[in-house]
Amino acid sequence: MGSQVIVCAKSQISDGSQAMKVFLRSIQIAGALIVLVGTIAGFGLEIKQLIDQRSIGLSDLLLLFIYLEVLGMVISFWGSQRVRLLFPMFIALTAVSRLIILQKKDTDPSTLLYEAGAILLIAIAIVIVRFRKSRLLGIEDEKDDL
Repeated sequence: MGSQVIVCAKSQISDGSQAMKVFLRSIQIAGALIVLVGTIAGFGLEIKQLIDQRSIGLSDLLLLFIYLEVLGMVISFWGSQRVRLLFPMFIALTAVSRLIILQKKDTDPSTLLYEAGAILLIAIAIVIVRFRKSRLLGIEDEKDDL
């Protein structure tokens, strides 16, 4: 009888754990849908603004690229059910670059150095993440890839 109680308790814990996974997964899917709809809306509004202004600057193109990277991240998430680490890193790289382009000429030069340092650090991180499972290093590629 004692072993039946333990088995029943384990079954209930397993069922509760499974229900929690389903609940959290539903929240994750809803969040991805919100990000997808918001990104498409933002992209569309930016295109409309560019058409109304009849001019396109480099900062506008970088902003559109950020929207495309976010869309790529959502599409990647939808296919693999994971967020790849490289997408946010490329988005950050583009965002800092856009920030540098948008700055006025009277900005403190040290700010530019800090931002350039941030770009360098992000770029180094991207290289490390890309080569962490390199065949040159003798590390096997796994399915659970970033």
